[in-house]
Parts: sequence; structure tokens; C-alpha cells
Amino acid sequence: MIKIFLYECKRLLWNRFFFGILLITLFYGWQVLGSITIMGVSHTAPFSPWSFGDYLSRMVPILWIGALFFLTFFTSAKARRVVVLTDAAPVIPQRYAMARCAAAMVGTGLLAIVCLGESALFYIRCFGWYEFGELLAPALITLLPPLVFALGSGWFLGQIKAQIIYVWMIIPFVCMALPLPDALELWNGNFFTEYPLSLGILDPDFSIPVSVISVQGALLTVGFAFLTCGVRKK
Repeated sequence: MIKIFLYECKRLLWNRFFFGILLITLFYGWQVLGSITIMGVSHTAPFSPWSFGDYLSRMVPILWIGALFFLTFFTSAKARRVVVLTDAAPVIPQRYAMARCAAAMVGTGLLAIVCLGESALFYIRCFGWYEFGELLAPALITLLPPLVFALGSGWFLGQIKAQIIYVWMIIPFVCMALPLPDALELWNGNFFTEYPLSLGILDPDFSIPVSVISVQGALLTVGFAFLTCGVRKK
């Protein structure tokens, strides 16, 4: 099981695609930090949880695409042909699926860590600011649910038809173009810019409405459910 996992990690991470999406993530993230985050959002400091959350919400579409691209290594026609060989091996097929799913999680997690690390470097270099514990809440609420949902739904849908994954990649961009309800504003990028202003005070303490937490929690749960179903489906 461990050998399969390490092999799949090597296959995902040691290739031109990973380094390409990594460079795109770094370049786009630095542009956002240097042109938008540095100004602060909604009259808050650049290193406030609001500005940091806005930065992460702008990075979610790139991370979403990266997560789904990782899954194409396992749902493509070539990968399906390999399944014929792995099914003949003395290993339970679900273990192969678990190892591949874990490898995709590692790849997606590394991209997310790169985003976080780049922002940390930006804050240290530009402001000499080190209070990163204050940014944990916006990081978890902004990144964890959509990325788990991307992996889970992409894994499940890709086993139905591989091409669906490529269509699924545009979902964040569709959400950004739609006037979503307040509870879904994390998905169109408006939450961190509009909610602080609605509180009626200058530079408010970071808080998240229960409705937003409920939606993100539901997405996280559904994402894990899709992953479980995808692993069990042969």
C-alpha cells in the first residue's frame, strides 16, 4: 500500500504538469499579493484576516483546477487500461484507489501550502509581520471545503466519464460570474470584501456568519462522501 502511494506521488509530482501549475500558482499569487492584497480590502490592513481571505479566495480557482488535473492521471483512458492489469494483481482494487486518492490529496495540499507560504513571505518581507495564527481561521474556511469538494466530486464524476472533469474545472469561474446568495459569497469572491463593510464599523474583528459556516461544512462533508463513494466504486 505504501509503495503504491509513493509511486503515485512520484508520478503526480515529478512531471512537467506539476511544475507548470506550481509556477502559475506562484506567479498569479504574487500578482494578487502585490497589486490587491497590499492595498488591503474593505478598509482593513493588508495582513488582516479579511485581506488574507480575499487573497485565498482569488487563489481557489487555480487550486481547484490543479486538484482536478491531478485526478486526470487516474481517470484518463490510459489509466482505465492500466486498471485491467491492477485488477489482476493480488491487491484489493480499493487499496489502489485509496493510494491514488491520497496522492491527489498530497499534490493539492502542496499547492495550497505554496499559496500560504508565498503569502507568509510577502507579509514578512513587506511588513515584518509574523502573527500568522490570526490567519488560520480564514485559511481553513476558504481552502479546505472547496478543495476537498473538488477532489471528491471530481474523483466521483471522473469515474463516470473522464471528460466531465475538464468541464468541472470551470465551476469556480461560473460562480464568480453569478450573483450568489450571501451564504455562498465565498464562492464568487465577494464575502471578504462585502461582509466587513456590512458590519458598519471600521476594521472589524474577523467573524464568519453561521450560514457561511454551514454551507462550507456541508461542502466539506459532501466532498468526503464523494471521495468515499469514489474509492468504493470499482
